[in-house]
Amino acid sequence: MKKYNYIIVSLLACLLTTSCNDYFDQVPDDRLSLKEIFTTRDGALRYLSNVYTFLPDEFNQRQVHETSLYRTPGPWTGSSDEAEWTNDNKGKLINNNSIDATEGTMVLYRWKSWFSGIHEAAVFTENVGQAPLTVTERNQWKAEARALRAIYYFYLVRTYGPVPLLEKDFAMDTPSDELQLPRNTVDECFDFIVSELKGAQNDGLLDDASTDKVSGYGRIDKAIAQAFIIEALTYRASWLFNGESTYYSDLANNDGTKLFPDRPDEATKRANWQRVIDECNTFFSNYGSRYHLMYTNKDGVSVSGPDSEGFSPTESYRRAVRTLFSEMGNNKEMIFYRLDNAAGTMQYDRMPNRSGNTTDYRGGSLLGATQEMVDAYFMSNGESPISGYSADGVTPIINEKSDYVEEGVSTTEYKGTDGTLYAPVGTRMMYVNREPRFYADITFSNSKWFEGTEGGYVVDFTYSGSCGKEQGSNDYTSTGYLVRKGMDSGDRNQNLVCVLLRLTNIYFDYIEALAHVSPTHEDIWTYMNMIRKRAGIPGYGETVNLPKPTTTDEVMELIRKEKRIELSFENCRYFDVRRWGLVNEYFNKAIHGMNVNYDGNEFFKRTEIVKRIFDRQYFFPIPQGEIDIDKNLVQNTGF
Repeated sequence: MKKYNYIIVSLLACLLTTSCNDYFDQVPDDRLSLKEIFTTRDGALRYLSNVYTFLPDEFNQRQVHETSLYRTPGPWTGSSDEAEWTNDNKGKLINNNSIDATEGTMVLYRWKSWFSGIHEAAVFTENVGQAPLTVTERNQWKAEARALRAIYYFYLVRTYGPVPLLEKDFAMDTPSDELQLPRNTVDECFDFIVSELKGAQNDGLLDDASTDKVSGYGRIDKAIAQAFIIEALTYRASWLFNGESTYYSDLANNDGTKLFPDRPDEATKRANWQRVIDECNTFFSNYGSRYHLMYTNKDGVSVSGPDSEGFSPTESYRRAVRTLFSEMGNNKEMIFYRLDNAAGTMQYDRMPNRSGNTTDYRGGSLLGATQEMVDAYFMSNGESPISGYSADGVTPIINEKSDYVEEGVSTTEYKGTDGTLYAPVGTRMMYVNREPRFYADITFSNSKWFEGTEGGYVVDFTYSGSCGKEQGSNDYTSTGYLVRKGMDSGDRNQNLVCVLLRLTNIYFDYIEALAHVSPTHEDIWTYMNMIRKRAGIPGYGETVNLPKPTTTDEVMELIRKEKRIELSFENCRYFDVRRWGLVNEYFNKAIHGMNVNYDGNEFFKRTEIVKRIFDRQYFFPIPQGEIDIDKNLVQNTGF
């Protein structure tokens, strides 16, 4: 029996199965059917669960071309400098600058799905008053729909830039001349998102939805709304949205209304970041006792902190993002997540395609980490191994203080402080003596795959190796690495939670805001070092080689390094680099990896995988069909 069968009659059942989707596929969207739906509590609950179904399922980023309105995964990992897909993937349209407004799946269905969610939220709100609910329950459910609408607008603005805010819900048969809606401005969009989330907090959201053991898991509560308020304000204060980006300075509606603000003065920028700080302090004050970083021993048993006996930095970090349904109560770090998801697809993409494995446990080797991402992880002493690259863009400039060694192989096993084997004998030295998160996130040649059914083997990505290109046909890593984050032995029948926001997201929003307002504030190092200590490396100010910088630029440089690692492959990097205005530094260039067409030492030569082009891809284009219908809807710059 599935672990979640005990809640099959609740909202969670709708989120875990396709029953709700099937249910609404059979119901005509007219007044009579809606009246029938809302005559019962169960019908109203089913409709509310339908509003939830448009939340992203980021476990299935390989198949963003699928035309289902539900799940809405994005191409975020493979379309940043973190990773490269081996197979043809829609996200590559972003990487080679061939994405356009006529693309009918990835571009169209993010837009259509989130606006569908907004529509369904409005329908629910309009009709839930008919349902036989208590006043408290009705207010709570309406507040959830209101918060979901705001979250869908956040996803739209993050992906497409400013969008039209629908002041009312439009019926399916609304004449087209009544749908000529202009885009709202950046400020109007973010103000609306924040005000709606605050309104939902005040008008009925539970303080903690997880306290309802029957139907609470996965539902929006006040803490989740607060996290999205912080996320929205962080984007609003950033370079891409605050008026500093000259690329969008001329983007305006047909009536001349500018969609992006004018270039802000220093006082305005500080005020925007101060709002982030204030909302983070509200989060810490109201919900700080509920959430904390994950600390476990190597068997996954909780311990009190990084100084506890048996603490395992690798397992603690790994379990912060990899959680079974049955273990959700143990993860106090995740804030927002999706339960119904494509965990099997994610695990297939990240598991090696090993010769000899059976069909059930043979992976696809499809999501390859880039060499740039591999180089970003710290050494065990907390230092960056690579300080940059030579003029050829390939040859690394080694940080001598890091003790990093590029050539040669190890003669002894390299283990973590908890005894975990990180690198067997014979491992290339570039993978030895790295920080614990490296071994949780990256599968490299000569690393050991997890123990378990048909596991426990040493990975070999060289051309003729057991996991190499020669035997893999179309299923092999193009970079000589695989993303390991979120994995275990590879059993694709496990019920995993897709974590969308966790506590470290809020920590980084907070310290980024502090860096802009008060770069010497001690909280920067308190929270930064909490993350580093959980990762098993020294904190800033704790060693001679890791001083605390004092300027905004210096602090931001460290924040970018830290966030790149801690939240790697978690759908942040794609958006962060854009909102920071650093696309030319990171995205408009070639990515590299090992030479998968060779064996032996030739394999370990840094090799260009593909040149990437960044020209206009700060946002998706608005789907051309929407532009054709709505003559007041202006297209994004460059499309």
